Amino acid sequence: MSDASLSDLYTPAMKSVISRVACRHGAANKAPITACRQPLQSYSQPRRAFHESRNWKAVKPYLLADIGEGITECQVIQWFVKPGARVEQFDPICEVQSDKASVEITSRFDGVIKRLYYEPDDMAKVGKPLVDIDIQSDISEADAALLNGGSEKEASASSTETTGQQVDGLEVGRNDTNAVTGDVPPPAAELLTSAPQRTPGKHATLAVPAVRHLIKEFGLNVEDIEGTGKDGRVTKEDVHRHAEGAKQPTKTTPSAPTSTPAPIPQAEDQVKPLTPVQSGMFKQMTRSLSIPHFVYTDGVDFSALNSLRKKYNVGKDKSGRLSALPFVIKAVSLSLLKFPLLNAHLDTTTNPDKPQMVVKGSHNIGVAVDSPAGLLVPVIKNVQSHTIESLAAEVSRLSKLAREGKLTSADLTGATFTLSNIGSIGGGAVSPVISTPQVAILGVGKAKLVPAFGENGEIIKREECVFSWSADHRVIDGAMAARCAESVREYLENVESMLVRLR
Repeated sequence: MSDASLSDLYTPAMKSVISRVACRHGAANKAPITACRQPLQSYSQPRRAFHESRNWKAVKPYLLADIGEGITECQVIQWFVKPGARVEQFDPICEVQSDKASVEITSRFDGVIKRLYYEPDDMAKVGKPLVDIDIQSDISEADAALLNGGSEKEASASSTETTGQQVDGLEVGRNDTNAVTGDVPPPAAELLTSAPQRTPGKHATLAVPAVRHLIKEFGLNVEDIEGTGKDGRVTKEDVHRHAEGAKQPTKTTPSAPTSTPAPIPQAEDQVKPLTPVQSGMFKQMTRSLSIPHFVYTDGVDFSALNSLRKKYNVGKDKSGRLSALPFVIKAVSLSLLKFPLLNAHLDTTTNPDKPQMVVKGSHNIGVAVDSPAGLLVPVIKNVQSHTIESLAAEVSRLSKLAREGKLTSADLTGATFTLSNIGSIGGGAVSPVISTPQVAILGVGKAKLVPAFGENGEIIKREECVFSWSADHRVIDGAMAARCAESVREYLENVESMLVRLR
């Protein structure tokens, strides 16, 4: 076969190698391939691409690189190497746990581990030395810049390695080999004759911080526990199973079985700022604490009211049905016409030496609503001009806006009296807190069936609801608050008397 036909069988990579060798022997750049008669086997599989780098033989600190997400420290979970262990590039060194995930740290160099800076469970700082390594290999310019104090970004910019390439049988970016700890593997004959043992994974002694804390509480050794998690990791169930097995009594010494509940890891404290709704409540209730509250409670019979409601709601859809709340709001408005001082604001700012009452002409009643953002109090304006049906529609509209977070400032201001329907959640009596500058508030509990005596002494069922009143005792005396409460009770227990007074 001629030289020309032989050259056609060479790959471009083989031709490049032959050309380089020919140049070293003084051949011309355009010399034919036949200028080099050396065997081709030694050049058919080059070890790596040609590059220029220095062979470092010095002990250098290997820093914990930035692992992203703004993380500044990580907990060392497990070391895969010991001082004196020889590592190669991409061999795992240790595994660290951040508040985001678990990360395996690999070596960028070939060399020997000289020092470990942390013990398991210690917190390692990003950018601080992780291990000292005696580098015994050629390193790239990027790695040299990193060892000389450069940043990870500068090293990455000058790095030319490609993830996923095959280099000497290893895939870049993967940990295909384990770190050697210096132990010599036993001969094959010895392995065959030795007793069968459990072969743990490379993470057999690995456990997350919560599990390691549980192991410390039980006083156990993680190496004694058989892990059933991924790659032999130890889980909480493994710890409990191992602890229960250690507590089982022996057959020769029978004793009463005792079961000690496993300690429950304590939840960590959390610091949360106040939401805008909570901030407003904080300021309002702090001012309200200066008010001397007068509290008055009484039970209201809802039997007649609920009987009327059931008759009205027959055949109505859910949106058109009436609840007890619109009746209560209207009864309060009618009673405020008799006792207007409870529908007032106490003015202590205009003239602090001479406080004054501002009796409001309109009944703007705020109704407390439990929303996803917290307790909100939208205001129904001019209740004295509403019918019970229009009040029900207004309560439904404001409640929907509160749940959707669409209430405006106009919907939340201007209240002259407040009603808190705590019964929609549960509970009976409540001690509501007055919202300044108002002078009174009503808390409505949950209606319940209770036994009661009828007109002839017989025991009957009654639907009773507890009303709890709070009034500013500086300007409202107990008798006035009690009379207003009695007026509301009479309106609700005798609904006909309330209906004939509606405007």
